[in-house]
Amino acid sequence: MKTVQMMVAEADAEVPRISPDDAKTLLGRPDVLFLDVREPGEVATSGKVPGALAVPRGLVEFRADPTSPLHEAAFDRAKTVVTYCASGGRSALVGKTLKDMGYSNVRNLGGFKGWLDSGGEVEKA
Repeated sequence: MKTVQMMVAEADAEVPRISPDDAKTLLGRPDVLFLDVREPGEVATSGKVPGALAVPRGLVEFRADPTSPLHEAAFDRAKTVVTYCASGGRSALVGKTLKDMGYSNVRNLGGFKGWLDSGGEVEKA
């Protein structure tokens, strides 16, 4: 039986972490999708990375799958996807799921707090 800690560790081993400073160099590029996987209330309270697509963790598979009626056009397997959440656990799990779904270039920014602490820009949601 796996624990959530084991699952996050496995995801961290598969999905490289990216620093906030490295993520800033990717901001605004058309070949990069920033993906906020926090719940809507979290995003509404604190804002998000400018241009980030906000999709709660529980809906990511449905939005990322082009055969799903809930597919979100911003998902593109040719793009680099940079995931983040509040502390990095959910974004690691989502990153692994996206890799399992054929997204080959996925990075985990980790927690939104790290983005804020590094002086990252914020867009109100």
